[in-house]
Amino acid sequence: MKNVILASDHGGFKLKEIIKKFLIKKRKKVLDLGTKNANSVDYPDFAHLLSKKIKKNSKQIGILICGSGIGMNMVANRHKNIRAALCYNVKSTKLSRQHNNANVMTLGARLTNKNMALKCVSVFLKTNFEGGRHLRRVKKI
Repeated sequence: MKNVILASDHGGFKLKEIIKKFLIKKRKKVLDLGTKNANSVDYPDFAHLLSKKIKKNSKQIGILICGSGIGMNMVANRHKNIRAALCYNVKSTKLSRQHNNANVMTLGARLTNKNMALKCVSVFLKTNFEGGRHLRRVKKI
């Protein structure tokens, strides 16, 4: 499985730590880019950092967490070849991989409970891109 890169702002710090432990328990290779505590930081800094790492190695996926997931999503999608999806339930997560070949998922720690977030992470990791007609569409992004 691909390596997983994590990053969050202060609003997503606690959920990032939960997800990191979950991934390590599943024997995934995890790179945590921060933030390292719940002190206030600027989410764009972490979204840019993660997106640049993903662009350098397409064999990695990213998980960005902030309060709503929206800010991280907006920043990540400014980067070429990053397809970040705001994942809020299992179906949105699965479709983001199957139809859009998302390589970054964003989560809102204030809007998504721990159990749902972990289900979404599991689905994101195990779902493959379907290709076909979806590839034609992804190429147009």
